[in-house]
Amino acid sequence: MPSEDNVMRAWQVHEYGRPADVLKLDTVPIPSPEAGELRVKVQAIPLNLNDLERITGGNMMVRPELPYSPGMEVMGIVDACGPGTEQWQGRRVVTMPKGAHGGFAEYAVCPVVSTFDMPDTVALPGAAALYFPFHLAWLGLFDRADLQADETVLIHAAAGGSGSAAIQLAVNAGARVFATAGTDEKVRLCRDLGADVAINYNATDFSEVVLAETANQGVDVVFDNVGEAVMEQSMKCTKYNGRYLMMGFASNKEVADEKFIVPRRIALGNFKLCGVLLAYQPPDALEFVKTAMGWNFAPEALGQRIMADIVELVLAQKIKPVVGQVVSFDDVPAAIEAMANRQTVGRTIITVES
Repeated sequence: MPSEDNVMRAWQVHEYGRPADVLKLDTVPIPSPEAGELRVKVQAIPLNLNDLERITGGNMMVRPELPYSPGMEVMGIVDACGPGTEQWQGRRVVTMPKGAHGGFAEYAVCPVVSTFDMPDTVALPGAAALYFPFHLAWLGLFDRADLQADETVLIHAAAGGSGSAAIQLAVNAGARVFATAGTDEKVRLCRDLGADVAINYNATDFSEVVLAETANQGVDVVFDNVGEAVMEQSMKCTKYNGRYLMMGFASNKEVADEKFIVPRRIALGNFKLCGVLLAYQPPDALEFVKTAMGWNFAPEALGQRIMADIVELVLAQKIKPVVGQVVSFDDVPAAIEAMANRQTVGRTIITVES
């Protein structure tokens, strides 16, 4: 049996179901890092929509063996280093746990390639809210779409994590921003973040507004993290030679692995369809990923550059993390339920007591 010094608390699923029913607070051994990995003493856990699938058993690229802890993202202090990562000892970081799960715990083992420094000058809880949404938004808007000043961009689910990040990055770049959200409260948040036109999609046809506001030309860039529910109307208001960013599939994750895009619709639209994935790899692994799977991952150097850019903008007060709720580690199931029911704004941050 592990001693008390070698165990930690972790929320785990032993079977799939509703978070309130299946998440159990277990005592488990503290994991150890291997080569190229770090162990992080977790201080804060940002919730992500994909965490929900690892609880309910929904669509996942890789299905971990039960029981396991969900949790795709953590922030904390590196307290142990695997071979080759010793220089990270004691550093304050944001990171993705190994296998994109295991973060709902007091300690998490994380690949160094997915780990980024977070300076002390960025305080909690905001420091924990920056990684996924701002990296994803940056990759979409700038690495894929090459968004320029004076261009127009339509951002869906704009009061959420990546949507609120995208608004701020686009505004800072000098673009004109159209934002959609599902309640009047969320619409107000979008305006507060700098959106020029904010639309409650439950009350108004966003495509009609966008076309009317762009002289029936449409927008240069569509930032779509909703997917199926908004895709046709969004394509309708994408400009000639525009860039349509497939950021996510929140409305129906099942279609993520199905053939549902009609090629002629893309041809008739005369716009560019761009895939966006937040995943970094070191140079020696990029070729393997390409040849073995046919995928293209971003180089880790780009991730480091994005993080440096984001931190600089935060410290200059040009962008800010949007934290809607801060809750304790004991309240993880209720917080996940609220996210599943679309009762959250921005990011929910779980704090972990030392």
